[in-house]
Amino acid sequence: MNYNTSRPKMIIPEYGRHIQKLIDHASKLENKEERNEMAQAIIEVMGQLNPHLRDVSDFKHKLWDHLFIMSDFTLDVDSPFPKPSAENFQSKPNKMEYPDQKIRFKHYGSGVEKLIQAAVEMEAGEEKDALLLAIGNLMKRHYLTWSRNSCDDNQIISDIKRISRGNLELPENIELIDSKEIIGRNPNANANKGGRKKGKRKSYKPKRKN
Repeated sequence: MNYNTSRPKMIIPEYGRHIQKLIDHASKLENKEERNEMAQAIIEVMGQLNPHLRDVSDFKHKLWDHLFIMSDFTLDVDSPFPKPSAENFQSKPNKMEYPDQKIRFKHYGSGVEKLIQAAVEMEAGEEKDALLLAIGNLMKRHYLTWSRNSCDDNQIISDIKRISRGNLELPENIELIDSKEIIGRNPNANANKGGRKKGKRKSYKPKRKN
């Protein structure tokens, strides 16, 4: 038996082994005109096998790139696009720097800390008070996402003071959005809501014939 494990490894398996064999055969043809004709035919078949690529703006360009890649860049044909080089695909991408930002309260996120810092730099006034109220409501929503228990407003007021390092302090009589209203707006707040009610399932017992 000829198993796939004993066959040569396919470079792009999505096109199948038959396409790979056609490309290998085209690479061995001595006549360049024949190679060009066969390459055009292979491109047409590759496009039919992957119709989802038609939505890509550079559809034909991508197919020709795949053709050269599957030939291990040895296929010598006239392409309507620049022939790619192996170095372009073998080079490793630049390493992305991981954000080294320490968040004191991870359940609030870095966005909340940036908003609080912006509020610290604002001058006192109605605009700052409105921003603090919006921050408090946002923090309460994040808190209830992290913990399903009821959130006390004093907890939010205390956390704002701690995050701002004592530069911000909300009035104790401030009224934040109600916890029940936040949980009610969240469709995942109650997993059983709208679903099957809990309880004993009634068992079906066939009636006896007299």
